Amino acid sequence: MLTKQDKENLRGTIFRHLDGVATSTTAFGLHNKGVLQYLLDHQKVNLQELTSYFKANEGYLNIALRVLCAQGWLTQHIDNKNDVIAYETNENSKTAFEFVHLYEDVVKLLNYSVKFPEERIGPDAFSALEKIFKKFEANFGLSEVKKDSIEYQILKHIEGAIIAPIIVLLGVNGFFHKYFMEASFRAHEYHKDPESFKKILDFLSYLGWFTKKKDTYQFTEEGLFFAKRASAYGVTVSYLPTFVKLDELIFGNPLVLKSDSPEDTEKHVDREMNVWGSGGAHSTYFKVIDNIIIKLFNKPIDEQPKGILDMGCGNGAFIQHIFDVIEYQTLRGKMLDEYPLLLVGADFNQAALKVTRANLIKADIWAKVIWGDIGRPDLLAQDLKDDYNIDLKDLLNVRTFLDHNRIWEAPKHNSNNISNSTGAYAYQGRRISNNLVEDSLLEHLQKWKPYVERFGLLIIELHTINPRLTAQNLGKTAATAYDATHGFSDQYILEVDVFNTVAKRAGLHPDPNYFTTFPNDELATVSINLLKGD
Repeated sequence: MLTKQDKENLRGTIFRHLDGVATSTTAFGLHNKGVLQYLLDHQKVNLQELTSYFKANEGYLNIALRVLCAQGWLTQHIDNKNDVIAYETNENSKTAFEFVHLYEDVVKLLNYSVKFPEERIGPDAFSALEKIFKKFEANFGLSEVKKDSIEYQILKHIEGAIIAPIIVLLGVNGFFHKYFMEASFRAHEYHKDPESFKKILDFLSYLGWFTKKKDTYQFTEEGLFFAKRASAYGVTVSYLPTFVKLDELIFGNPLVLKSDSPEDTEKHVDREMNVWGSGGAHSTYFKVIDNIIIKLFNKPIDEQPKGILDMGCGNGAFIQHIFDVIEYQTLRGKMLDEYPLLLVGADFNQAALKVTRANLIKADIWAKVIWGDIGRPDLLAQDLKDDYNIDLKDLLNVRTFLDHNRIWEAPKHNSNNISNSTGAYAYQGRRISNNLVEDSLLEHLQKWKPYVERFGLLIIELHTINPRLTAQNLGKTAATAYDATHGFSDQYILEVDVFNTVAKRAGLHPDPNYFTTFPNDELATVSINLLKGD
């Protein structure tokens, strides 16, 4: 039986694995171009100087360097007042940079791993895996690896980059089904190439996931811990199409992963895997959302919204979930015949709208499903009024992890606000100053204010944290992976306190009765807010 401390240590391993997918690709790319050596030679360098010298795309170079800061290998100096950023080496830089070349094999491996969802693990991938397994078991030639040393940190990165795509592939395809977790099994029961698959199982056994007797495998308690949390790897691994293109993004064509239109298949992320990976975590957040929904729809009827609008409705699952909560757990649920619940799902993607309609019809839930742009609530409000005689102001607006992923829109007015964010942001390779990111969010929320100030905007949002804080808490946060996946794909995650400050400037105030963060401390990277007017 795993102790509480055992579980905490294993969770720490998952975080370090996620760090590894982001850091190995980022650091090795910078090493290959000579950026790391340049930093060692010059010790403290202005970002603009680095960009010019290496003919890089400043926005993505800035994100890459901040990732290394989050791992404790560089120190970020950011002056938002003068919009100047510099990076300085520290006591860890020389040792860490000397070992970055060890990432080469795993970075090459990831070029196979990115194809796992379509091609599974083919002969070439098995061959590459076998070679890297042997190197890993020999600690990549490192003679002494002490816990929490830089050598240990790098080996955990490599371990994560090796196994994270494998874990996700196995999880998505049902290998971690209850049958396999509770019973012993042989490789030929699962894979058409059992001899090759045994090499993966043997490596996982080396890591302590399985016990092996002859050709039979049985999960250990440690292995079960990881198997039950396979989805925790899904979001980071879903961005492998981005990570394997970092060299081009940072030093070449910044538009290499841009789709021609919103209807095209996304090139930067495996969206199906992303949804699968986010599902496990979202269930935790939805428990908090449920409590808020219950409180709001237990109020006197004249204080309740007439319905709910889910912006970015995806496949309609969130609307269906909220409807079930209201119907079965609130006073409003007992009054639906007299006071019907107006349900609206809006999304920018036509394919998502089609899926939402089908799923809600199947669930026998009446809802309006319409096209909507999160950046144009005025158009959405007009369409609702013209087509359905629904007033957007009468609805509770909800959305999950969407506002940071809006299409970049430069602010129309300069507020002269000086940002307190330490974040690194880009749009199509160009660096976006933190002041502009805040002003853009301000104008975005101001657009929504007239429509949400009465009943509120119920929002789950993702956040960054100061990279120094991340570096001091390695193994306790996924912030490094979040910064990389979202930074390199032109998304804008601000710190919790910065986001809330901007919301207040927009006239939307977090209701303290409903405000929650995960985790509930300075490492918070997710918040739940009910934003309401003055």
